[in-house]
Amino acid sequence: MTEKWTSSEGMRQLLGELIAIPSVTGSPAEVELAKTVVEKLQELPYFQAHPDQTTLHPTGDGRFFVTALVKKAPETRKTVVLVSHFDVVDVQDFGEWKGQAFAAEALTKQFYAQKDSLPAPVQLDMANGEWLFGRGSMDMKCGLTMHMALIERACHGEFEGNLLLLTVPDEEVNSVGMRAAVPKLLELAETYGLDYQVVLNSEPMFNTEPGDDRKFVYTGSIGKILPGFFCVGKETHVGEPLSGLNANLMTSFVTCEMELATEFCQRYGNEVTPPPTALVQKDLKTEYNVQVSHRGVALYNLFVLNQPLDELVQTLRQTAERAAEKIAAQHAARSRAYAEVTGTEAHAFTVQVLTFAELIEQAVRLHGRERVEAVQARVFGREQRTDDRTATIELVDAIAELCRSAGPMIVLFFAPPFYPAVNASEHPRIQRVLPELLSFAQREYGVEFETINYFAGISDLSYVGLQYPMESLAGLVANMPLWERGYTLPLPELQALDVPVLNLGPIGRDAHKWTERLETEFAFETLPALLRQTVHLLLQE
Repeated sequence: MTEKWTSSEGMRQLLGELIAIPSVTGSPAEVELAKTVVEKLQELPYFQAHPDQTTLHPTGDGRFFVTALVKKAPETRKTVVLVSHFDVVDVQDFGEWKGQAFAAEALTKQFYAQKDSLPAPVQLDMANGEWLFGRGSMDMKCGLTMHMALIERACHGEFEGNLLLLTVPDEEVNSVGMRAAVPKLLELAETYGLDYQVVLNSEPMFNTEPGDDRKFVYTGSIGKILPGFFCVGKETHVGEPLSGLNANLMTSFVTCEMELATEFCQRYGNEVTPPPTALVQKDLKTEYNVQVSHRGVALYNLFVLNQPLDELVQTLRQTAERAAEKIAAQHAARSRAYAEVTGTEAHAFTVQVLTFAELIEQAVRLHGRERVEAVQARVFGREQRTDDRTATIELVDAIAELCRSAGPMIVLFFAPPFYPAVNASEHPRIQRVLPELLSFAQREYGVEFETINYFAGISDLSYVGLQYPMESLAGLVANMPLWERGYTLPLPELQALDVPVLNLGPIGRDAHKWTERLETEFAFETLPALLRQTVHLLLQE
């Protein structure tokens, strides 16, 4: 057969071409890359004969995801879905190398020429193997390259079943592409008579320490929520600080309760989620003056596994209540101490805790539903729509402003994105295929894999099923201000899709760093064979 991407040289050349398109999330090049993938696929004779089976699909915001279906025969139903993303993070961290961040071969040559100036872990890797540098080299244009090579092989009839390539934008931010693709996957299954066996991702392996050369295959993907706490204090002049309540104090107490709190770590077998950490903590003053900040907010990254989300919402509320008690107690104690020194009157505040849903109810009681809906419409009707996190905070702020008479408060809410946790380790198909794959890797290539239940890097595998009871999502949905207002998940479609997942990808290092790199021997020699075997096993009777 005529080879385009099935040889190691062909795959490396394709990867370089994909990296060269600077498809930073939200950039015009993100659209360009989607079109380029379709153009390249259409060069294959199979898609010239079946042009309707490789398609650009709009996401609704000017971007596109791509599908490419190779049918073994009209009556063949068994199908493996190959999922990847083609967006990358920005390259500001490359510094003086920013201009070469997307020129993988040239950048690699430069780094090897001056490897003694690179960080020690990078030098250690370079001493023990060959690496390709560049933004997107491992996260995750190598995975897309591998999948396009599998599609080419499927076009030549190698597999006893169908392959469906799905590659999407926006994985690095809100997963707009994958969320838009879910209904299309169901539509394609209906149109072409497809029975999805597994969704196979090829995100890179994530190693935790320099020199760690363990190799992993993943049977699931970690979940993530983004809880926020909006703190409303009481304004005052800095000359009378004790008569007010500073929101900076409030958010600091919340962070002391949340930051690295192991009570939020979840466990599945030997796997434990990292503890939460603050992604945003700020007051909402827009200019300098001598009024204390009385509005502040903090957002926290919180990983989840299989714990019911309604229980987690309750735990977050209890955390806010502890912070509220400590805020009030410290302010009162220091006010009393100041009063003893000055002979003035001491001040005390009570800080109430509300969820966003309860805040809405309170605003409706105070002002009526029509006024509250008008405020919401005003926030969402602004000409320049801001980032989803910012828009969420603006909405909570606007509703909290309606409830200022209620006094100091902490409001629990959730901002996008929400990644449901998914784990297929107990699925019969995964339990059948995985031991055979691990045995093949050891026998043929001397590769020993460790099986991990949850890929820790966050991935679009979260959106190929729903392993939570629908009712357990009620607390999350009710307290996410943007839900159905610009952000949502296709929950019924996720329930209907419900396909097991597997992640087998390249060896990489330093995702989202200027030293991002791909181990080339495994990527272009071993991994393609392992992926081919995986597809064969998945399509067996």
